[in-house]
Amino acid sequence: MGSFSKFVSDICKSWDRSGRDQFIKSVSQLIKDEEKTPVFTKSDRLSGLSQIVYNLLLSGIRGLLRKDAVVCTLRDITILHSDIPSIILDVICILDAETCSDGQNEERTNFCYIVRETESFMSDKLLKERLEIDTLQDVGTLKNKIFYTKFIKIKTKLYYKQRKFNLFREESEGYAKLISELNQELDEGTEWKTLLEITQSLIGCFNLDPNRVLDVILESFEARPHLDTLFISLIQNYMADPHVIAEVLGFKLSNMEIEECKEPPPLMIVVALLLQHQVVFLDDIYPWLRPDDSIMAREAEKEVKAAQEYIRRLNVISTKGPQTNGPTEIIEEKTDPQDYWSNQKLVLCEALLHVGAWREFAGMAARLPHSPSAPRIATALAKMLHALIEPLYRQQCRVAPKILGNPTPLLTSPLAPPPCKTFEDMKHTVIPAIIILGPSIHYDPVLMYKIIRILRTSRSLVEDSLHYEALTILDAAILPALTLMDGNCCMAEEVYTLLKLYPYQCRYCLYSRWKNESGERLPALMRVRGNSLQRIKHIMKRVSKENIKPQGRLIGKLSHAAPAFLFDYMLLQIQTYDNLIGPVVESLKYLTSLSLDVLGYCLLEALSAGRTPQGGAAHPPWLQALAAFAGAAFKKHNIELTALLQFVANRLKAHQR
Repeated sequence: MGSFSKFVSDICKSWDRSGRDQFIKSVSQLIKDEEKTPVFTKSDRLSGLSQIVYNLLLSGIRGLLRKDAVVCTLRDITILHSDIPSIILDVICILDAETCSDGQNEERTNFCYIVRETESFMSDKLLKERLEIDTLQDVGTLKNKIFYTKFIKIKTKLYYKQRKFNLFREESEGYAKLISELNQELDEGTEWKTLLEITQSLIGCFNLDPNRVLDVILESFEARPHLDTLFISLIQNYMADPHVIAEVLGFKLSNMEIEECKEPPPLMIVVALLLQHQVVFLDDIYPWLRPDDSIMAREAEKEVKAAQEYIRRLNVISTKGPQTNGPTEIIEEKTDPQDYWSNQKLVLCEALLHVGAWREFAGMAARLPHSPSAPRIATALAKMLHALIEPLYRQQCRVAPKILGNPTPLLTSPLAPPPCKTFEDMKHTVIPAIIILGPSIHYDPVLMYKIIRILRTSRSLVEDSLHYEALTILDAAILPALTLMDGNCCMAEEVYTLLKLYPYQCRYCLYSRWKNESGERLPALMRVRGNSLQRIKHIMKRVSKENIKPQGRLIGKLSHAAPAFLFDYMLLQIQTYDNLIGPVVESLKYLTSLSLDVLGYCLLEALSAGRTPQGGAAHPPWLQALAAFAGAAFKKHNIELTALLQFVANRLKAHQR
């Protein structure tokens, strides 16, 4: 503002006498080189020319100078340098913003007059290029709104209209050449740069749709997923945006129908490889997978309710149905294998394990409403665990040096988790994987044997680095898996070789969770529990001194998988019918070491639960029956007495019966 005041006092007041000549002289002094812009000096500082022009125009707009005099002066200085018209228009744009208001005032009228008169010596195209549409209409350069409408259409077409690729208009030859190049005889020595150059050349030559080209590349990848190194590098350098790749994959997934097959479909293998190499991310691809999480949650609830209904029907049939020579069996409808293949999330889990993408599988399993316990997923995860524990198992748990066994090949993917060489290494991948596997580990008994032997070897060391992890595995996987096995006495004995290394407090805590909590988590465990209760009821009705051997074998076979449920009912019957003590004790000779140890826990639990004495009896009948059974069982069979003696000592110390 100080510069403008000086301009008014020095030049405007003496404009007619010497002010005009002084203004033109000042402009001429600032223009020294025709080839360089007069806006800046030689030292790249502002020359002040724009400010002088601004002061001149502002004086004319405010009425301090005659408008015609301003226009004439502007005409005279435009011939001094070729950049002067551009500088004048820059200043006019600034004054346009300053004088623009809702109403038409005197300054705006003067501004429009000056701009309109400049058309006589400045290019019409330059004015239309630099000034706003509304200003051109106010000035009168545009006398109708046709130009404005046409401008809006061109702008919309240029910036906002989506470019559509019509595949029918595209050159089919381009796609034919692309498919030929991508499906030729390729090997691991082929460079991705060569394929990328060819692909980009075909896109430019035939105007191919880039997204459709990406789809063709993915199709070729599906045909040869073993060339993952080549295609992964090609896709990464062709399309850097993971969201676009995820959208193309999502479109393919939405139109994919999977039939029952031995291995995951090629498209799922491709998705798994892209996730493993972080070409796409799980957050981008997960929303495209079917079915929705809410549907999976409802299906899980439906399975639990079906298992509860199954147990209810068992109880109704066993108590009110006709008496038969054997336990009544209820035939359930088998699950349709297509239910698994229609669940893309579960199929992707299997594909991730197939390529060794453990990190991505763990993230996928954490997102699912329930743990992925399908047989195919459990088998694939068990196969990966075999490879991970192979070096540690061969080093620490070999039966004899000369027995080589059947070594498991290691994982070949460089992004797969490394194999375990020490017990500490198991904490990184193997332990979390076993927890995710859970009771489904029963699909692979060999893996159970290996895990138990590794944990037993670690337990025998001075410093057991897997102490708490072993208890977690026993609780979450091995003991519930034993319930799902059909009377595997060898596995029960193997499990006890690990359990006996822990004090009875730890063992009994595991037995309590095995009996009371694990049976309520999975529908399969609930069904096994119901079947076991029905069978033991049938057996206990027929136990006598005459048939101890056949009934004892049935009890032993049933106790291998679910001993806790069985012994609870047996002890309940013994408390009511003390004449069963002798036959039951004799039948216990067919039990495994694990079953006998669980019997000690169940007996202790029955004594702890207790019942209120009736009729003032010092020793109620149920207590006498349990005491007689405990004495006979502990005398005849090798059952640890420590817990029972501790219980008796605690009761005596508390002055309780």
